[in-house]
Amino acid sequence: MPVDRIIRLWSMAALLATALAVSGCSTSIADLPGVGVPGDAPARPKEAGGYLPVHDLPPERDEAVIKPAEQAKIEGELRAARDRQAAAAAAPNPAAK
Repeated sequence: MPVDRIIRLWSMAALLATALAVSGCSTSIADLPGVGVPGDAPARPKEAGGYLPVHDLPPERDEAVIKPAEQAKIEGELRAARDRQAAAAAAPNPAAK
């Protein structure tokens, strides 16, 4: 193995080790007053926020979201729109000729 290649491998390994060491300090560097946080930034809370309550579900509704009559009306309008679209797609296009 050429000496040039060995030096290049050791240099890359040293660079990688340095990058890993410095990246571990990034959170503490960000907390320094003159480096990471602007002067007009609000103060951070002493304790980090807790986890969101993902298992807390809202209470069940007392009434239906949409009344059955309204739902039937909407379904009828959707059927009519579908039929109009199907008729428009089936009709020959005079501009295409």
